[in-house]
Amino acid sequence: MKSPTPTRTISRQATSAVAHVSPPPEDDDPLLAFTPYLHTAPRSNSITPDRQRRFIATLAATGIVKQAAKSIGKSLEALYKLRHRPGAEEFSAAWDAALDRGVQRLEDCALERAIQGTSTPIVSGGEILGWWDKPDNALLRFLLHYRLPQKYGAQRAAPDEAERRKFRDEAMESARAYISRENGAQLAALLPVLDHMVANKLAGRAYIAGIDKTRTLRENAEMLGQRGQIDISSGA
Repeated sequence: MKSPTPTRTISRQATSAVAHVSPPPEDDDPLLAFTPYLHTAPRSNSITPDRQRRFIATLAATGIVKQAAKSIGKSLEALYKLRHRPGAEEFSAAWDAALDRGVQRLEDCALERAIQGTSTPIVSGGEILGWWDKPDNALLRFLLHYRLPQKYGAQRAAPDEAERRKFRDEAMESARAYISRENGAQLAALLPVLDHMVANKLAGRAYIAGIDKTRTLRENAEMLGQRGQIDISSGA
C-alpha cells in the first residue's frame, strides 16, 4: 500500500488521519472485481455498477463512508438500502473489504504520527520561535499493544496445572499457619480465663464474675489482665 498523501497545503497541518488520502485502487485491483447489484429497471438516478465501483474505490482510499457516498453523488440512506438488497451480497462484501483497507490506512497514519511526531510550536513570550516534531508515546504504546499483544499486551498466559498446584499448596500452608496462630492465641487466652473462673468459685463468686460474655476469649483475657485480676504475661 502506498503512503497516504497529505491534502493540506502546509504539510505540518496534515497531522490528522483524515487529512490524508491514499491512492484509489487500480482498475485491476481484486477489490473491484465484485459482481455489482443490477437494477431490474434502472433509472437515471440508480446506483449503477460503475457508481458502485467508484464508491468502493473511494471508500478504500479514504476509509470514510460519507465521503465515498459524496464522491458518487448519493446519500448514505440510498447506499445502505442498496447494500441490504437481495443480490447485493458481493457489493456488501466489497464494502466491508474497502473499510478494512481504509482502517489499515488510518493505522498507518497513526503509526507514522506516533513515530515521526506531531509538529508542535515552540513558544516563548507569546511568540512562536519554531516547530519541533513531538513523538506521541501514548499512541505508540497503544499501537504496539494492539499489533503485538503477545509481546506488549498486558495479558498474562493462564498458569499451567503445576503452577496452580504450587499456588494452592502455598495458600494451604499460609492458611494452616494462620489457623495455628489463631488456635494458639485462643488457647493462650482460654487458660488464664479458666484460672479466673476457678478463683471465682474458690472465692464464692459465680464462675463468670468479671467476664463479659459479649466479648471473645482474647478480649476477656486482655480486659482481666488490665484489671490485674489475671496474669497474662505468659500468654501467646
